[in-house]
Amino acid sequence: MLFILRMTMMGLHFIVAGLLGLLLGLCRPFNPDNSRICARLYSLPALCMLRLKLKANVDSLYNQDKACVIIANHQSNYDLYVLGRVVPPRTVSLGKKSLKWVPFFGQLYWLAGNVLIDRGNAFKAKQAMLTTTDALQHKDTSIWVFPEGTRNSGENLLPFKKGAFQMAIAAGVPIVPVCVSNYAKRIRVNRWTSGRILIQSLPAIPTLGMTLDDLPQLMERCHTLMQQCIRQLDEQLAHG
Repeated sequence: MLFILRMTMMGLHFIVAGLLGLLLGLCRPFNPDNSRICARLYSLPALCMLRLKLKANVDSLYNQDKACVIIANHQSNYDLYVLGRVVPPRTVSLGKKSLKWVPFFGQLYWLAGNVLIDRGNAFKAKQAMLTTTDALQHKDTSIWVFPEGTRNSGENLLPFKKGAFQMAIAAGVPIVPVCVSNYAKRIRVNRWTSGRILIQSLPAIPTLGMTLDDLPQLMERCHTLMQQCIRQLDEQLAHG
């Protein structure tokens, strides 16, 4: 019964938040701070409905004084509500072009200034990457990327794709890893308290002066740091 009630409420909330976000996007289209506001519209009520206990330590993310590339592990559709809680100001994300056609959410996502990439078209994907580099360098806009490229509900991170790191090096901006404890297989929507989640941002990793020759080492460093952090977060939950 609790599961059905929550899913009904979440469905209604998704529609209402989408309409409010769409209205915001129409009032000030492509404003890079729309994403943060819309993320809160989705996240805060949903976390209350689900009674998800979320603890975030993201000082290194919010203390950035310039644009950066933010990388995070991607576990499930619930990331919209979990990570929406910590999206910093003037931050947009990269998403698949097909998202544009999801009712309410797709149009909101586009009007919020997020970058839609046609992964099946190499030329258009490259042009989108050039757009994000310009935003990082000249528009004081950070980019949020899931470097695994897909949802991953396993215990270990998937290999990272190059795009986020190429953008950071091309723009000469730091990378800020954001790590979320493994929750995709542990969340229990049919219980009064659905679960506990920890979020931790790591110190910024500078890329200024790097070239594409440094790309493999940079990717490996970020992957290792994030994997270690996620394991530590899981251990804290296990013993807490």
